[in-house]
Amino acid sequence: MARSRVKELNAQYDATGRAFRAEEVAGGFQFRTRPMFADWLRRLGHVPAPTRLSAPAMETLAVVAYRQPVMRADVESIRGVGCAEILKQLMAVDFVRIGGRSPELGRPFLYATTKRFLEVFGLRSLDQLPRVDIFREEGELLSVTDLESGEEFEAEETDEPATS
Repeated sequence: MARSRVKELNAQYDATGRAFRAEEVAGGFQFRTRPMFADWLRRLGHVPAPTRLSAPAMETLAVVAYRQPVMRADVESIRGVGCAEILKQLMAVDFVRIGGRSPELGRPFLYATTKRFLEVFGLRSLDQLPRVDIFREEGELLSVTDLESGEEFEAEETDEPATS
């Protein structure tokens, strides 16, 4: 019922040339500005600067997103390097949160992604994450650890909420 009403609203917004539309994001609906108006909003200063993530931060975020809830030790064993500081940075930008405690010895924290992660990456739910088999070429898994050039990735919202 709600989805059909949102489609009707969006059809009306499209017909009248509105600068926004209703989008399903992170398990709910938001009014979001159309991407073609993003430059204008940036010029007016109403859009926060995009969050920049380094290649190691993106790798860590990917491990958390696909394996959550996951212990830091598991993330470190997958990446092969320590990631305590990167997890702190991801928590500071509200992409990762502590999602509980493991029953293992010492009851270490379990990490999970946040609703903001879904919003920024434009996902309705974690089910929309790309399947890992998409990254396979001729039976070999492509490695993101080859990105040691220090290249940065930009996690930028495709469009900003017009209202919350």
